Amino acid sequence: MEQTFAWVERAAALLDNETQQPARVVRWAYQGLLADLAQVRSGLWASPDPFVRDAAAHFLKVTASYQPGLFACYDLADLPRTNNDLEQYFGSYRYHERRTHGRKVGTPGTVVRGSVRLIASAVSRLRPLTAADLRPRSVSAWRQLRRELDQRQETRRQQRRFRHDPNAYLAAVEERLLKATLPT
Repeated sequence: MEQTFAWVERAAALLDNETQQPARVVRWAYQGLLADLAQVRSGLWASPDPFVRDAAAHFLKVTASYQPGLFACYDLADLPRTNNDLEQYFGSYRYHERRTHGRKVGTPGTVVRGSVRLIASAVSRLRPLTAADLRPRSVSAWRQLRRELDQRQETRRQQRRFRHDPNAYLAAVEERLLKATLPT
């Protein structure tokens, strides 16, 4: 049991990164910990306790699921380091959304435009935005984003039309389908 706590403490110390090492250094040190755990799991380090081997296997499995984005925060200064830090951004957005709209739950606009609104909310918390910040860096990327947002909006619009009058909606869809299949 003490061994498993030692692994967790070692992992926490490495990820805490008090010396502000770059991501590649933290990743390299963390890979050393994972290599030690892999040896315990495989039985190269003789451990009479099967709990220790199972704990090593579980630690490796959980770490593998987080590993793709685990070290990005060390190279990007404004990226939150923990889920709790990230949750503050979402919580702030929800708070302001409730204050603005008076709703306890998220607005439908968050479903459609959330990817843009959440990022704008997070960025505006860091510093005031200028006109240069609002200008698109790539017009083609901006147009692609607009197309995606418009498509989401159209999907929501169709859902509302269906809920409002399902029979009329289905009749219109059926009519379009029949027109497409009939010879002209």
